[in-house]
Amino acid sequence: MSELVLVKNLTKEFGRENTRVTAVKGVSMKVSEGEVLIIVGPSGSGKTTLLSMIGCILTPTSGEVYIEGQKISDLPYRALPDIRKNKIGFVFQSFNLLKSLTIQENIEAALNLNKIKGNEAKARAKKLLIDVGLEGRLGFFPAELSGGEKQRVSIARAVANDPKIILADEPTGNLDSETGQKIASMLRDLAEKERKAVIIVTHDNRIENIADRIIHFEDGKIIQEAMGEARSQVASV
Repeated sequence: MSELVLVKNLTKEFGRENTRVTAVKGVSMKVSEGEVLIIVGPSGSGKTTLLSMIGCILTPTSGEVYIEGQKISDLPYRALPDIRKNKIGFVFQSFNLLKSLTIQENIEAALNLNKIKGNEAKARAKKLLIDVGLEGRLGFFPAELSGGEKQRVSIARAVANDPKIILADEPTGNLDSETGQKIASMLRDLAEKERKAVIIVTHDNRIENIADRIIHFEDGKIIQEAMGEARSQVASV
């Protein structure tokens, strides 16, 4: 399997001198195509900070991040938007949809950022929303959707520009158990069928069944790594 994410001795500090806090402490890990990695741990353990550095939202204090073999941790800040736009898709707990746009227009906006416009953007946005089961909601605004439907839109937006890496921060945190499992299954499908690397930060142990690996994170460090249920099932076949 091709290695899509590689992290070496990654550290992130906030503040200075007496107020300095080390949120991530020398973390190393890798994620391959077709793999779902779930990161669990208590609030404040540094999980989201780690995800944000992989996603080029935060710059590491030290250490290295490679995305599809490219070292991105030393890139100038102005180069990072292109990495995020082309190589990484984000799914958030709070959905982060533009309220004034219909859901189809939300997807089109993501495509426009990558210079896909006009009829091509409309057609692709429509197909993506149909793929996540929202063919009857194309002209709806986010406020008219359920939480599960909003998260389906978020997934469609995350894959709009066909990135190889999907980063999901508490994607089922605002959803009931049944809906959360459906969203988790969609993320699993992205790994299995489209060979994407999916990294999920979560408190929701109900979705751990979709993981190939589970990392337990505490005090900014990996304290345990275990094979997930999905990989266990494959290994037993």
